Amino acid sequence: MESQIFTPCQIGPITLRNRVIRSAAFENMAYGNRPSEDLFNYHTAVARGGVGMTTVAYAAVNQSGLSFDGQLWMREEIVPELKRLTDAVHSYGAKASIQLGHCGNMTHRATCGCMPVGASSGFNLYSPTFHRKLKKEEIYGLVKDFGKAVNLAREAGFDCVEIHAGHGYLISQFLSPYTNRRHDEFGGSLKNRMRFMRLVIEEVMRAAGDDMAVVVKVNMHDGFRRGMQREECIKVAQELERLGVHALVLTAGFVSKAPMEVMRGAMPLKTLRYYMDMKKFWWLKAGLAFAGRLLIPTVPFSEGYFLEDAKEFRAALKMPLIYVGGMVSKEKMEEVLGSGFVALQMARALVNDTDFINKLQRGEVTRSECKHSNYCIGRMYTLEMKCHHCVEHLPERLRKEVNEAERKG
Repeated sequence: MESQIFTPCQIGPITLRNRVIRSAAFENMAYGNRPSEDLFNYHTAVARGGVGMTTVAYAAVNQSGLSFDGQLWMREEIVPELKRLTDAVHSYGAKASIQLGHCGNMTHRATCGCMPVGASSGFNLYSPTFHRKLKKEEIYGLVKDFGKAVNLAREAGFDCVEIHAGHGYLISQFLSPYTNRRHDEFGGSLKNRMRFMRLVIEEVMRAAGDDMAVVVKVNMHDGFRRGMQREECIKVAQELERLGVHALVLTAGFVSKAPMEVMRGAMPLKTLRYYMDMKKFWWLKAGLAFAGRLLIPTVPFSEGYFLEDAKEFRAALKMPLIYVGGMVSKEKMEEVLGSGFVALQMARALVNDTDFINKLQRGEVTRSECKHSNYCIGRMYTLEMKCHHCVEHLPERLRKEVNEAERKG
């Protein structure tokens, strides 16, 4: 009997050939904020490698939403390049999705072209920079930008959009009491804190119409005491269900406060420091050298690390749910799908080997060779995401760090 992994599934108006989706993990391959040959080659390789759908990671809905130089910024001039990518993905039988979002205060003026904005004013230690509170008219303008980005995604041939409402980016900054200290209709009660999300999703659903799938990535918890906890996050998910989105991707963590809650394991600090530009990030390199584990504490990795939390959301919702988090073996993938999830997402296994799903289906392997050293994560903040085994002449100190992490993992 064929594994459930390789059976078709429906997400809104689209049908995937199987239940594996390449998650929207940041590739850092959009040099100059536009598609590159590296981005094209990676996603076409993943599509050729057997996934049901591949997700192009983090495209900002406008310039102020950029957090890195290697991220896409949705605008008319890049549509032909994105169309070339989606045409190639479709030629290999996979669907194409694109993640749309706004980073809010997680950026710097040099990257986003203006003073960073957020739900409230404050200081971002990681940039480091001050950021200001969005004015009401700006909030409504951003809502329209999400709708425009969806229309551009359709023009570019995408079958699905994934709206990023987690991980401490702008929608998440409005949702979380840690970052939302407003006293108007966008702050205070959970109903008010959900208002921006609600306006965005209503605009997105109108733009998506009947032919595009809409998926929302949303937190199950923020990962720290003063952030969103499970009870409020379930209410957020129930509101998204009421708004008619086609599926939720259940995640957790906050990039400015609990980054490894998202990815698990240890941040490879030597790798992170090694690739950072000394001129641009001297202060951060110094901070990581002296207090790296305090700034980015380790969160233990285990296969399927979000599954027990996600089951609570499964029990509270009727809508399709997509699981993400620590998928490396056929056995665990089947357990997830058997627990009521319509599909699953993965990234690191597909950075390690873009042909992993084909090999799994042919019976050549039963689990990924990725051992979660997180080298790809340490590297991706400066260079394109790549597995250590694809890097020639890896410095010995980084090789030792990889080996030690894999031994512990």
